[in-house]
Amino acid sequence: MGSSKSLAELFDTFEREAFRLETLDDYSNSGNTDAYRAFLAGESQPDGYNDGWVEEIRSHTSKGKRVYRVHILSRPLTPYLRFELGWGYRKNAMGGEEFFILDTTDKPNQIERVGDFWLFDSVNAAVMNYDDNGTFTGSEILPDSRAQEFIGYRDRALSQAVPFAEWWAKYEE
Repeated sequence: MGSSKSLAELFDTFEREAFRLETLDDYSNSGNTDAYRAFLAGESQPDGYNDGWVEEIRSHTSKGKRVYRVHILSRPLTPYLRFELGWGYRKNAMGGEEFFILDTTDKPNQIERVGDFWLFDSVNAAVMNYDDNGTFTGSEILPDSRAQEFIGYRDRALSQAVPFAEWWAKYEE
């Protein structure tokens, strides 16, 4: 039986953990485009950048819930990835979100051709859909019967990934 909840409802109601797999090199048409333009222009991070998300994350992590993600990427980083990692991840970590990098620069990507998704409490998987320009086009909540498949994707990605801070210290551009 599938969940009739929306992605927002799943994020609001998860009880233990929310995991995200990211696979794209560019989400610039899906998020904070003003901050991305500022980053590209060499400006400093705007006051209040991502504060809403940090508070959302903190509302979960302060209750002992885990919010974490793996980003599959390769170097050299795209301008967007430099922005996402340098501004986004470092800021969001302040709310307790955990980040891991699966760097495929020097090794093949061992994860099946799977796109972006969220997995809530190892029960509800939500596939994230994007067009060719990195614009978010919506999410699809999958039937609970598919959870095991996405648990497998999560576990394989995590087993090959390294903590973001460790990776960033080595490869920050």
